[in-house]
Amino acid sequence: MRRSLSDQVCIVGVGETDFVRGTDKSLTQLLTEAAVNACKDAGIHPSEIDGVINPWRYNVRCEDLVAGLGIKELKFSGRSEMGGASAIAAIQQAALAVEHGVAEYVVVATGQKGYSGPRLGGTDPRILDYNNTIMPNPEYRDNMEYPYGVMVPMQYFSLHANRWFYEYNPDPIGMQIVAMTCREHAHNNSKAYMKGRAMTEEDYQNSPMLVTPFRLFDCSLEIDGAGAVIVTSKRNAHRFKKPIYIAGIAEGHPNQPDDMPTRSDILDMGIKYAAPRAFEMAGISRDEIDFAEIYDCFTFIVLRQIEEMGFCERGEAPDFVKNGRITYGGQLPINTHGGLLSQAHIVGINHVVEGVHQLRGESGIAQVQDAKIGLVTGYGDMGDGSIAILHN
Repeated sequence: MRRSLSDQVCIVGVGETDFVRGTDKSLTQLLTEAAVNACKDAGIHPSEIDGVINPWRYNVRCEDLVAGLGIKELKFSGRSEMGGASAIAAIQQAALAVEHGVAEYVVVATGQKGYSGPRLGGTDPRILDYNNTIMPNPEYRDNMEYPYGVMVPMQYFSLHANRWFYEYNPDPIGMQIVAMTCREHAHNNSKAYMKGRAMTEEDYQNSPMLVTPFRLFDCSLEIDGAGAVIVTSKRNAHRFKKPIYIAGIAEGHPNQPDDMPTRSDILDMGIKYAAPRAFEMAGISRDEIDFAEIYDCFTFIVLRQIEEMGFCERGEAPDFVKNGRITYGGQLPINTHGGLLSQAHIVGINHVVEGVHQLRGESGIAQVQDAKIGLVTGYGDMGDGSIAILHN
């Protein structure tokens, strides 16, 4: 019989840095700060950490956190190179490590200097070299895409988005609804970079079209910051006041995961394969989800994940998000903290942090009433997906 991770592992600490545009701190400092904050949240000394995972390709090495945290013995280290799907995939790795007794407390810490470092909105000519450090198969990118002007993520994903619009003719209003909902939710989050910065329908419609169909406000924020999550097994749960259990977790990959145009179905996404496994592990239905923190590097990615997870059929997500369904009090509140679109883009680990806060009842005026089960997703590279179903 296949052994399940369901309810064998819990998240006992979460932490973040401030989210800013402009910092003198190194990425190592940011990750260490987030990890220390997670330890404070859990009520453990950082030296108790004996496992470290740094998701995403260009982060600091696991060893770089040992001195800063005062780790006495590093028993487990790992990486997860799936772009924005990395954080949850790394939590799955951490869950396996603690459930099998390889380590007791594993910290998953990630983030980025998305504003102070090389960035798409900047003028640093090294951005294409940088892009080759975070995307799969740089040889393919160099020889088959860059010569034709396909150079950055919004261009890659526009191929997917335009095919979706061509095949299913979804209502474009769906992207605006996602953008404006995330902005409204950010106003209820003191840590959100866009708190207090209003967005009207006119603001959205008048924002520049960067790559069809993506306007400026369809794109996530360039921010400096980091987040961290501490994972342990249920045998240690008695030490903590509010452990949040992992009911189901999975990662998934599209066919030909290093490229989109050569797939038999350009709309194929890893979340389509991961979500059924996570729901099966958790033993729940989609109707039982109280809120969802859905990876939102671009507005359309939220819509497509809603479809591929089975909440509706392809092309139907814009109708699904209408009429207040994805805001507080709706059937499926999403990105209750503002998301990557309006809180901060720190590679999605802030979605996990928010999910934990919601299930502890700590989200203040952004709190989803009676939240018991939450869903968090990751999306990365050319369509990799990850998903965690959490409960209190």
